Amino acid sequence: MTEQVNFGDELVSPEEKTRRVGEVFSSVARRYDVMNDLMSGGLHRLWKDRFVARVKPRGGEQILDMAGGTGDVAFRMARRGAQVTVSDINADMLEVGKQRAQARELNGLTWKVENAEQLSFAESSFDGYTIVFGIRNVTDIPAALHEAYRVLKRGGRFYCMEFSSSDWPGFSNLYDAWASNVIPRIGKAIADDEESYRYLVESIRRFPRPNAFKSMVEQAGFVRAAAEPMLGGLVTIHSGWKI
Repeated sequence: MTEQVNFGDELVSPEEKTRRVGEVFSSVARRYDVMNDLMSGGLHRLWKDRFVARVKPRGGEQILDMAGGTGDVAFRMARRGAQVTVSDINADMLEVGKQRAQARELNGLTWKVENAEQLSFAESSFDGYTIVFGIRNVTDIPAALHEAYRVLKRGGRFYCMEFSSSDWPGFSNLYDAWASNVIPRIGKAIADDEESYRYLVESIRRFPRPNAFKSMVEQAGFVRAAAEPMLGGLVTIHSGWKI
């Protein structure tokens, strides 16, 4: 029997998930940043500021920003002097990022279509690896984590920020009801795409809880793995080191 994986709440083949995730982000690319503001009430900007403060990018460092899409995190790191390679499996998302970078007159960014599960970069290429709100959309998450470990230099750091479910009583139920009922409607009104945003909500609900994902980071070989939850784990910053 062919292995099946979750595409939201639906079971599909790994190849089908990869294809359909690509279609989702091609569909939402042009409205992705507007939707992020609407879905989070603008909080995603504060979360990303906090994330980059944890990464501590420095001048001259080589950082791979995987699933970097429209550049939000890469821009923050580039302004601190890091040399950032923005990679994404979706060329449409990268094209939006390039246009945003040009509008902001940001140089020193490299843009590259890459599959997180099979990176083309040589071993020990980067000082840092970041992935924000992207790893839950990867078909084979352990493979992506092992690739992150492979391309990092000794002493390199891994940072990931991702959604999951919250363990705050009351808030968890309220958020789940809002996300399930309101976000797809916002997607339909703003991006003319209800189904893509329904998938994104379902993918958040299915992503491992912080401690479970921390264990996956450790299993990939990283040491000093840590999970810093916000809003009861609705958003968590994960980290680890390659030694």
